[in-house]
Amino acid sequence: MEKNIQIEEDALSEFKADYTIDFVTSSAVSKISLKFLIFYIPILWFSGYMAVAVFFDISSLINNWIITMLLLPIWLFMLYFIFIFGIAIFTKAFVLIINMIHKPREGVFRAEEGDKDFEFWRLRVELKKLAIWFMNNGPLPWIVMWGFRWFNIHIDFTSHLQDAWVDTDFIKFGRKVTVGQGTVVMSSMIIGNYLIIKKIVFDDYTVVGGASNISPGTIMGKESVSGAFSYTNYNQKLDPGWIYIGLPARKYKPNKYAEERRDRIYKHDVDEEVKYEVTQEINIDEDKKNLLNNNKEV
Repeated sequence: MEKNIQIEEDALSEFKADYTIDFVTSSAVSKISLKFLIFYIPILWFSGYMAVAVFFDISSLINNWIITMLLLPIWLFMLYFIFIFGIAIFTKAFVLIINMIHKPREGVFRAEEGDKDFEFWRLRVELKKLAIWFMNNGPLPWIVMWGFRWFNIHIDFTSHLQDAWVDTDFIKFGRKVTVGQGTVVMSSMIIGNYLIIKKIVFDDYTVVGGASNISPGTIMGKESVSGAFSYTNYNQKLDPGWIYIGLPARKYKPNKYAEERRDRIYKHDVDEEVKYEVTQEINIDEDKKNLLNNNKEV
């Protein structure tokens, strides 16, 4: 009897070791290896050198030191963005080389030293995180959006990431997507000894409430809403035009503000106290109607 109990306890311990959540986002890798300094040092060095070189080249054209001092705040502002631009360039160069050596792919992998998918995932994450951190802490919010596009995330400037943490691989944004403050969007996550990488899709006009977690493989249908303080399961699909809330997110009610047909409007007759629907013509060129994305599928 005692032997059977011991076997069950050993099996339970092994299960917990494999599936206990050690860290859940790429921003919380359990330990940072010193080998990343091999990439950080040249990126920061050459970016700083580029900024200083530009400063001396331009300031040498101005012989009056008084004018140079008056323009110092402008110089510093320009040099800051030159420095960030340099970080983006050199980081992208290293990422391209890394991707040629080992192409990123979706799947479930062992999260352990020596596994190529895990090691190269860590390397991509740490390199991109360096560039995105500098962009995200800059004075111009649109720069971080440019940064995501620079690293091949499908996103345009109509979408908004309100101080959210968003992974930098396998994520596709539609038009006018809003991700709330404090939300974590994870196209990759580690559970115990396993790394999961799966593409996330946000279709047009989707909204993610603040302080939420979006898990790998999540697909949010057009004009769907995930409420604040909620999370999605792995591979969860949110139906278009619905509001989801809870832990995990469950279908709550239709999104009455969804605009599936933008050629129909509602009018109110004040005297008769009635509301009726009318169809109006949309004044748009034929070659631009596809930009409405009304019939786009996830």
